[in-house]
Amino acid sequence: MKTYYRSGMCAEINENNIGENVKLCGWVQNRRDLGGVVFIDLRDRTGVIQLVFNGENNEEALKIADRLRSEFVIQIEGNVVRRDAGNYNANIPTGELEIICDNVKILDTAQTPPIYVDDSDTSKESVRLKYRYLDLRKSKMQNNMKTRHKVSKYIRNFLDNEEFIEVETPFLTKPTPEGARSFLVPSRVQKGNFFALPQSPQLFKQILMVSGFDRYYQIVKCFRDEDLRQDRQPEFTQVDIEMSFVDENDVMSINEKMIAGLFKEMLDVEVKLPIRRMTYLEAMNRFGSDKPDLRFGFELKDIKSAVENSAFKVFSDSIKNGGDVRAINAKGCGDLFSRREIDALVDFVKIYQAKGLAWIKITEEGVKSPIEKFLTEDEINDIILGTGAEPGDLILIVADKQNIVWDALGQLRLEIARKLNLNHEGKYEFVWITDFPLLEYDEEEKRYVAIHHPFTSPKDEDVDLLDTEPLKARAKAYDMVLNGAEIGGGSIRIHNKNLQEKLFNTLGFSDEKASENFGFLLDSFKYGTPPHGGIAFGLDRLVMAILDTDNIRDVIAFPKTQNHSCPMTMAPDIAEDARLDELGLILKKL
Repeated sequence: MKTYYRSGMCAEINENNIGENVKLCGWVQNRRDLGGVVFIDLRDRTGVIQLVFNGENNEEALKIADRLRSEFVIQIEGNVVRRDAGNYNANIPTGELEIICDNVKILDTAQTPPIYVDDSDTSKESVRLKYRYLDLRKSKMQNNMKTRHKVSKYIRNFLDNEEFIEVETPFLTKPTPEGARSFLVPSRVQKGNFFALPQSPQLFKQILMVSGFDRYYQIVKCFRDEDLRQDRQPEFTQVDIEMSFVDENDVMSINEKMIAGLFKEMLDVEVKLPIRRMTYLEAMNRFGSDKPDLRFGFELKDIKSAVENSAFKVFSDSIKNGGDVRAINAKGCGDLFSRREIDALVDFVKIYQAKGLAWIKITEEGVKSPIEKFLTEDEINDIILGTGAEPGDLILIVADKQNIVWDALGQLRLEIARKLNLNHEGKYEFVWITDFPLLEYDEEEKRYVAIHHPFTSPKDEDVDLLDTEPLKARAKAYDMVLNGAEIGGGSIRIHNKNLQEKLFNTLGFSDEKASENFGFLLDSFKYGTPPHGGIAFGLDRLVMAILDTDNIRDVIAFPKTQNHSCPMTMAPDIAEDARLDELGLILKKL
């Protein structure tokens, strides 16, 4: 990369450059003064190379090098030579080379950095985010941002080759009830009215399908005013894709091809196509989650038939009341987990509303369990048979409402895997989850709500259920899951005005309310709408999976903290009274 200041980049110097005079720029990583000779590690975004200053070569350059300190920005000129064999550094690509410097110029000085600009830095994350511009200089963070760039570039190239058109959609849009809270932006021109920042381009991409753009995509910022987690931010990046004249198989086929190509390009990982598919109900029954981690077992086993008539009322009463009883066989854990560790698992499932956790250890001498005396020999044998347990195994059982059983045991299998420190390195288990329920019932609002969003089409054979048993209706929806994390999700959309209005009514929207919130979409459906569907991938989560990190802040240049703040810019901040007056806003004292 030749520019006015430099002839190339630090880590691009190689054996072919030996004997050449080069000009480089960058930051001082380290300085070592050996008396008459100064060694500098020069760093730019490509990496590091060693510089040598000595009086024999240039006395003036040595004097300047003596003044250099960490993070000074410098320009040097010198000759590339091979290091003495005993001084090779195998830890860096340029470790066999160095530059004997003739000239050095200080472009800018630097104070002592408040954090160590090196991957070995152990500063607290809050401090690193405050000085994010220093944190981003580290080679790890530079590599993370380069990886993110390469992922975006691959996706754009792939979709371009598949004849998708990139179309930008507005950031200032109409507030609509789509699920999560929206960020509101007051209008200065129309005082008292508000824009919303989009949770996704959902309505616009559907209207683009109405507009005749058969294949659309956008790598776009989305905004949701939600509580944060390790894999969630108030502003995040989405790979948004929509297609016309397609069904579920069409959408899944082209997108799994894109993801397989991406993982081959970035990690040289072969993703077997087609990616396996699993219905929502199967995933919940086997793994207690609609985003199952398939890298290990510990599957949930239905043991209702073994205990439905049991004298142990926790089991039998749960079944009589329409609940569920399921078990996990923690292979080998009977010999590994102490009573104290099992008690910790009992406390763990209570976090997920389970009232308790029954357990049975299988030994060569028989079974050990606090509930053994409440179970017949046949019931115990049926439980062992149903879970495939052997001596040394630990059976863990939850009886409760079905959703609680799923959630508690689904989280428990993950907790057991963490405690066993299972080695998942290099494993990439993809799965499509399909046939989601279309709706769920919100006890607080006393109405049905859409599980994905209110534009998801029900399966053709389930449309009539909207009138009779809405909770049994399944959606034409699909999620791509990787190693227990949803990396993308989508659906076939409703493209018929009458069906869309029918679903709005099921969700409790009056005709007037539906028109007020979504009238522009419903109006567009009057003029010929193609069948269409799409998917959105979380770009941040994709990059997290490729880099094998569980912290979303590792892959975003300037992320927010848990309380939606930016320690570097100190956002959000108060607004001046004059600005509030312009917007026609009066703050309520809290």
